[in-house]
Amino acid sequence: MDQYQEIKQGEKGAWISIGAYLALSALKLTSGYWFASGALVADGFNNLTDIVASLAVLIGLRISQKPPDEDHPYGHFRAETIAALIASFIMATVGIQVLISAVKSLYKGAGEAPELTSAWVALFAAACMAGVYIYNRRLAVRINNQALLAAAKDNLSDALVSVGAAIGIIGSQLGLPWLDPVAAVAVGVIICKTAWEIFYSSTHALTDGFDENRLSSLRSTIERTQGVKSIKDIKARIHGSHVLIDVIVQVSPDLTLIESHRISDEIEHRMEKKHNIMSVHVHVEPLDEEHYPALDGHKS
Repeated sequence: MDQYQEIKQGEKGAWISIGAYLALSALKLTSGYWFASGALVADGFNNLTDIVASLAVLIGLRISQKPPDEDHPYGHFRAETIAALIASFIMATVGIQVLISAVKSLYKGAGEAPELTSAWVALFAAACMAGVYIYNRRLAVRINNQALLAAAKDNLSDALVSVGAAIGIIGSQLGLPWLDPVAAVAVGVIICKTAWEIFYSSTHALTDGFDENRLSSLRSTIERTQGVKSIKDIKARIHGSHVLIDVIVQVSPDLTLIESHRISDEIEHRMEKKHNIMSVHVHVEPLDEEHYPALDGHKS
């Protein structure tokens, strides 16, 4: 499966999220008004907001499938990362709203207890979103898609919101109204923490940040390539769900152009086979003769 087919697979997850949010928001809003559950109504409006996040992810996946052009010679894969960034903003907004609502509930005090049936509706919705989360997370990991992984984390946060709503409803039935705001605070903190993690990961990638340990692993693989005597420089950056590598390797000055080219091909092959990296730019330079004897026994 090539990179564009993988992104196409990711669209399935975004559509599943949108379909689940549409169905569950309608169920929650209807049940919330019918059973006098403010928590369930709020959860329903939360799902309506999440539709926007899922649409952002879907649009990002669609844009990232566009082939390279004059303005984007490396393609449009970073649209995935931008979509994940937008999703983090929406998640943070929802998390802050949940926290504000919880604080207001603490000051407002107990109100009319909703019917217990609304708690079962909330738990059913939580189970559905947990299923969507598991599907999207597995798909995101399989195709290495950051935008879909962000959508999966949003699915999980929505499942937690529904659990929090159920706890609040059950608490009010048991004469423990404080359970509702306490659960809401915990859920709000979890949502904001998840939003921050997605935001940090997205901005780190967009500013060409790259994990040092991963770069060290890539360097080690190239150093073990037969014919490579030294690595003069290596850089890597995230491009959507893909990695771009620029490396300068030094080889024996006695090699022919064809032999040096074969070393470059071998580096590209090893990067694809071991690290699933398709885009590697290799620049070959001759090793300085004064340093070559000292490295004659270098492990190839």
